[in-house]
Amino acid sequence: MPIRSMPTAPGATPRHYLMCEPVHYTVSYEINPWMDSTRATDTDLAVRQWRTLRDVYLDLGHTVETIEPLGGYPDMVYAANGALVVDGIVYSAKFRHPERAAEGPAYQKWFADRGYVTHTAAQVNEGEGDILVVGDVILAGTGFRTDRAAHAEMQDLFGRAVISLELVDPHYYHLDTALAVLSSDPASPQIAYYPPAFSRSSQSVLARMFPDAVIATDRDAAALGLNAVSDGLNVVVAPGAVDLAPAIRERGYTPIPVDTSELLKGGGGAKCCTLEIRPTP
Repeated sequence: MPIRSMPTAPGATPRHYLMCEPVHYTVSYEINPWMDSTRATDTDLAVRQWRTLRDVYLDLGHTVETIEPLGGYPDMVYAANGALVVDGIVYSAKFRHPERAAEGPAYQKWFADRGYVTHTAAQVNEGEGDILVVGDVILAGTGFRTDRAAHAEMQDLFGRAVISLELVDPHYYHLDTALAVLSSDPASPQIAYYPPAFSRSSQSVLARMFPDAVIATDRDAAALGLNAVSDGLNVVVAPGAVDLAPAIRERGYTPIPVDTSELLKGGGGAKCCTLEIRPTP
């Protein structure tokens, strides 16, 4: 049955986020089309933009914790890739590229040290980068970073339906670059997405499940505008998401532009920098 979305936002709920300050940020290798190791990066600017993002969350009343960054792992700032946390259970990341391999265990240790139940993934997956919770359903990307076998592993672990979605454009190599969860309320789930990032069959699945979804434009996608973070009302978006912002405002959401342009050089935006910790019900 399709998931029918409400035309307006249901309202904000307090969130719990984990983030990693980009003190070691640079682009020293290339593992996605956004990365150019010959292009200069400004670590101080990345830190300032990250701190602004963190402060927006705090001003909205959300809880933000931080993990100590590992030297030599400049992509650790993209905390969403480090794990998936559903119902208080942590599913660890197992990165495809060796340049990021140590990040999964580092995030898993952070959670284990704080008493969370953790599960060491057997299958390649990149956490919330490819795995998004919408109501009672998990949307799971595949095609570039996360193996489809990880979807079955997650379904067994969480006991929730997992919907596999195939990504076909390497610029949108993670699900959270092509799809944003606007409302995760089971009574009124809503998303925004960019259809060309998905295979035709996955486009059909999304159209059936979310007939009232916000459809992003080419320039929204090119600005990584779908790498957004919503608390159910307030949506942190890239300033370049010039079509997405008014589109979601019409649905009752409040877009909050936050510049993460320096971090975009590594292929990430607000969502990439934000791992949501979903508590035990």
